[in-house]
Amino acid sequence: MPAPNLRDRYLQDSINTASPAKLLLMLYDRLILDLMQGEEAVRAGEREVAHEKLTHAQEIVIELQASLDVEAWSGAPGLANLYGYVLTELIGANIAKDADRVAACRGFLEPLRDAWREAAASAVAG
Repeated sequence: MPAPNLRDRYLQDSINTASPAKLLLMLYDRLILDLMQGEEAVRAGEREVAHEKLTHAQEIVIELQASLDVEAWSGAPGLANLYGYVLTELIGANIAKDADRVAACRGFLEPLRDAWREAAASAVAG
């Protein structure tokens, strides 16, 4: 099997066997990566790359928002509102090619990712 196919299979197997907490962290990690790369591309004037990265980031936010159970805990409605705000900002940032708006979204999401990582680690340890 060629190397690219092995890599794709490994990645797919990693996703298929990941716990819900691990999947959430994988989504957040990719979201932050897309935002960093999208911001850099906007600043460099690489419009196509910026659009690709910011569109993918929007898709991840939509997935996070859609999979959120707002009845599961008291903070969920607030998180859903934050996802809606971030999505609106990313769409606007993509249209206007505004790197500062992308950076602001990343500023909201990085602490969330870190909090989810700590929660997952505590759940495993406990």
